[in-house]
Amino acid sequence: MAPTKVSIIEDDESFANALATILDGTPGFHCLSTHATGEDALEDLPFADAAVVLVDLSLPGISGAECIRRLRDRSDKALFMVLTVHEDATKIFESLKAGATGYVLKKTPPAQILEAIAELVAGGAPMSSAIARKVAQHFHGSGPASGKIGELTDREREILHQLSSGHSDKEIADQMGISIHTVRNHIKSIYAKLEVHSRSEATAKYLRR
Repeated sequence: MAPTKVSIIEDDESFANALATILDGTPGFHCLSTHATGEDALEDLPFADAAVVLVDLSLPGISGAECIRRLRDRSDKALFMVLTVHEDATKIFESLKAGATGYVLKKTPPAQILEAIAELVAGGAPMSSAIARKVAQHFHGSGPASGKIGELTDREREILHQLSSGHSDKEIADQMGISIHTVRNHIKSIYAKLEVHSRSEATAKYLRR
């Protein structure tokens, strides 16, 4: 299987280089390119074949959110994940509206960042637990859930509870003694039954039950 090609938009050179080294040193991943500014990325990335683009929000020149918005207008193939230190709600929703599908904090351990990239490619919407909670709080009480919690199996309810607590797929798999593949299949089933498309939406509906 071909490795997942990842591009990085990050003005902290040491962080970008460290992340690139981790990607290239991990089977299944390849760092396609690094860009210190949004402007550089806009010039080069539309012509590359990156599957995932990791974007910092605090960039010199145009912001990370604006960079995501412009890149999405030029390419419908790449998936965008924010990788930043910012946890405030304004930046979170600005990024999601711009087209980011994931939002992970820089303090996340490298192994979990790689897992988040894999989850993104698999169709998920990875978020650090602190970010997922803020998204859930935003949606909490915003209206009745259209999906039905009651349709979930006991195993799916247990996994949804773990998701709402901010646990990663690997952590859930380890705690429940099942494979990550099995966990992700259950998550897909949960999404279908609750009529949602991301971890944050599923968590919000669970908390509103």
